[in-house]
Amino acid sequence: MAEPFAQRLGGAGRGCHKTYPQAFLHLAAGAAALPAVWLIARAQTYPARPVRIVVGFSAGGTGDILVRLIGQWLSERLGQPVIIDNRPGGAGNIGTEAVVRAPPDGYTLLQVGTSHAVNTTLFKLDFDLIRDIAPVAGIARTHLVMLVHPSFPARTVPDFIAYARANPGKINMASAGSGSSPRLAGELFKLMTGVDMVHVPYRGGAPAMSDLIAGQVQVMFSNLPAVEYIKAGRLRALAVTTATRSDELPEVPTIGEFVPGYEASAWYGLGTPRGTPVDIVDRLNKETNAALADPTIKARLAEFGGAILAGSPPDFGSLVATETDKWGKVVRFAGLQPE
Repeated sequence: MAEPFAQRLGGAGRGCHKTYPQAFLHLAAGAAALPAVWLIARAQTYPARPVRIVVGFSAGGTGDILVRLIGQWLSERLGQPVIIDNRPGGAGNIGTEAVVRAPPDGYTLLQVGTSHAVNTTLFKLDFDLIRDIAPVAGIARTHLVMLVHPSFPARTVPDFIAYARANPGKINMASAGSGSSPRLAGELFKLMTGVDMVHVPYRGGAPAMSDLIAGQVQVMFSNLPAVEYIKAGRLRALAVTTATRSDELPEVPTIGEFVPGYEASAWYGLGTPRGTPVDIVDRLNKETNAALADPTIKARLAEFGGAILAGSPPDFGSLVATETDKWGKVVRFAGLQPE
């Protein structure tokens, strides 16, 4: 089952959302031409008041932590407070819609991540991520770790698969929400191994991790830092979800070593309402890339197993479009529904 699906997934974009890459790249580069003197004047005066970054999940999750790190840097560089506005609920859609409806003036940004790309297919929405949110900058792409409670009998991925097949529907799988990367990584694992696990959605990764540590659920594909819990014996790492092993956990195998073709990761960046002036988008992109080049911030990102996603707005737009296609296929192929 793994190989046919992996092959199907590899045909990214054929016959599926064909206009997404073009549309998103158009939004990234398509601001109206404005007089050069006026652009320079506005760039010098922006921002004149605090900037808000909306996070569609509760505080403590990976996206929240990373955007607070970048937000502090932006505050220092822009000379205005950068406020992190957590709006959990609706698998991140409540926060996204708030930004879509905000004025396109550079004062309201969105922490964009894997869940937003997933939600495009998973939910029937009154907005469209590709159409309504323009890309600003990428931040990082991170691995997830397949974690189990220490009391769980399996110590390897093959052991886990064998146990799950012998006990269908008896393993509770925690996630940060319906469209979150932990859920999709788990659903992809279910799809490619044929196991049956019960999805238990939380309103963010932090409460899900807490219940895993407490033994209330048995497994989680986590994008939160877990090294200290693993070393302390409070959690057991079975595998990482990326195609290559993690420098942070070199002794932990990849899922793909046992399930050929499996690969999943989480990514994070910033977006803004469509129509935000290009000079403001470019200023925010420049300062975000400067943050990603800072040694202290790079060291913090490494704690999450993060690969830096520095680049232009179109670069980030291309990533969002590609990931929207990929996870849309998983949602449809697996017949996933909101929970």
